[in-house]
Amino acid sequence: MKSDVRTPRLRFAPSPTGYLHVGGARTALFNWLYVRRYGGVFILRIEDTDVERSSADMVTGILESMTWLGLYWDEGPGVGGPHAPYRQSERLESYRAAAAALLATGHAYYCYCTPAEISARREATEAAGRAWRYDRRCRSLSREEIARREAAREPRAIRFLVPEGRTVFTDLVHGPIDFDRANLEDFVVLRSDGHPTYHLSVVVDDVAMEVTHVVRGDDHVSNTPKQVLLYEAIGAPLPAFAHVPLILGPDKKRLSKRHGATSVGEYEKQGVLPEAMINFLALLGWSPGGDGEVFSRDELVQQFTLEGISGGHAVFNPEKLAWFNQQHIMRLSAREILARLASTFAADRLDMSTVEPARLERIIDLLKPRARTLADIVRMARPFLASTIEYDAAAVARHLSDTALRPHLEAWCERLATVEPFDAVTLESALRSLAEARGLKAATLIHATRVAVTGQAVSPSLFEVLELIGRDRVVARLRGTGLFSTETA
Repeated sequence: MKSDVRTPRLRFAPSPTGYLHVGGARTALFNWLYVRRYGGVFILRIEDTDVERSSADMVTGILESMTWLGLYWDEGPGVGGPHAPYRQSERLESYRAAAAALLATGHAYYCYCTPAEISARREATEAAGRAWRYDRRCRSLSREEIARREAAREPRAIRFLVPEGRTVFTDLVHGPIDFDRANLEDFVVLRSDGHPTYHLSVVVDDVAMEVTHVVRGDDHVSNTPKQVLLYEAIGAPLPAFAHVPLILGPDKKRLSKRHGATSVGEYEKQGVLPEAMINFLALLGWSPGGDGEVFSRDELVQQFTLEGISGGHAVFNPEKLAWFNQQHIMRLSAREILARLASTFAADRLDMSTVEPARLERIIDLLKPRARTLADIVRMARPFLASTIEYDAAAVARHLSDTALRPHLEAWCERLATVEPFDAVTLESALRSLAEARGLKAATLIHATRVAVTGQAVSPSLFEVLELIGRDRVVARLRGTGLFSTETA
């Protein structure tokens, strides 16, 4: 593909009828990557002409999710730009003017048919075994009849007059697409309430905003022939079109809530890193070639091309996203993780100020390899930061319920109170020598200590855990199990 000689201007235009879906985020990402790769302009436009379903809260949610992902826009809400406003609800007059121009040039006509009338004619046509499309009844109205209806202020839409022939355009993903216009009915461009349909508003805005490339989902391929006709009627050059594969669930059906979380905000709450989500989404339907999978944002920008987009649908695999998240967590320094989790720790009443910074970073480095999400780190950090911990009842029953352990734990407490230095190597040596001296399996004492100190049967290396929790808390928690209670200590 040859790059457009103009500065690339690409847009992402979500409708605020819901929060940012991962499919929409992937589309936004492809637009953003192309712009950043080729030095263009990324436009964010809010398509909120669906008054009944659009919501200010949804707009806010979309902007927040885009910001969280780091997909910053060059023109759009909150930023402005030479083609403002960037909300379609504030651009209605331009669509009405465009519809009037189509009327004046003979590319469109008034349609006074009511929804009930059209429904009745459709049912009759289908009952006769024929396929329905609008029968152009209002196209044959005389000037006098139109004038009479206009004087009476009858509600009317404006329909585009689809010419005979074929519409051909080249898709940068699928190649040449040839569409027989006989399959297109005269479509509405302006509704009777004065609001535009999607086809008119998107073309008018893309022309006004000088969009050079339209990169969007495969579900829009069927819309493109209508929009090509509008470009031609307006007399504007066509942008380059690239329709990207849809995202399917593991069952190969279109991704929906039945497959789990689908909005970007939900994954943010689950502790997914934006770097991981970007990496994961980029590889849903696009490949840079080679065997590499883990990429930074900058690496993706350097390698992204529209040629790398596959024509086949992509499958959203939550386990693969979790793997990417783990890989990107490992790439972060402990200090970066702590900065991202500061507010979460505070909300969970985990006071980081009680642990010196160097030890805190060591704690995070210890937990990182076991974390699939940032939420895992918060959960695993609790024994290190909380004054009280919760005990898993099954772990207590298995490893702390035998009263015969009491004297061994008391002896271990005495050893812990005096052992020097209080580090992993010394602690392991002390436990194993004590277990041997008392004729006890080291594993028995290890498991009991882990449950007593962390509340769980599983943790990173016990002796590193003990060192980082610190002598006072370790001894206090072991002594708190004197009655082998399942209550917090």
